[in-house]
Amino acid sequence: MEAEPPQAVVWEDWGTPFPWAPSMRCPRCKADNDRVVDSRASSDGRSIRRRRECSACLLRYTTYERVESTPLRVIKKSGERVRFERERVLGGMLRACEKLSVPLEDLEAAAARVEARVQEEYDREVPSTVIGALVMDELKRIHHVAYVRFASVYREFKDASQFLDELRPILEGRGLAPGAGDGAGGRSADRGGADRGGDA
Repeated sequence: MEAEPPQAVVWEDWGTPFPWAPSMRCPRCKADNDRVVDSRASSDGRSIRRRRECSACLLRYTTYERVESTPLRVIKKSGERVRFERERVLGGMLRACEKLSVPLEDLEAAAARVEARVQEEYDREVPSTVIGALVMDELKRIHHVAYVRFASVYREFKDASQFLDELRPILEGRGLAPGAGDGAGGRSADRGGADRGGDA
């Protein structure tokens, strides 16, 4: 007698049948009983982002579903080769954005774009300098302070002049220049304050 094939499980979150899949282990309480509360594809269609809720401790966390591909290796400056990990890219962005009002979703999307670029343009190995440049481009669009923080570590700034060289294009784009607050505008404000004080 042949065994009956497994039945499809209906996930209440979507109301449509999906093949059976194991629950994810909760990162807080380690229980493996959760439910998906939201699911959506990334803008490039390369991954599916799922928001899950642990039924034991009610923690909500995010998981991603991606197509498995040949592992990409990163060639570090030392010549060492390590596996590419999107989480390491995201971690560097998070450190650069520490104490800044940058939504996590923006950084996750940026890390996904970096991953997509290197996967598309490199088959097996990618220089770490390429990844660093892509991260800098993303941070430059997200937050200028985060961009300069990351650049200072990535490019190994040695003195303040290197910071100013990196800041100058950003400030000029805003119609400012390094030290502008201490220049003529600042002196004009001081004179105005003095004049008002004299009037008093």
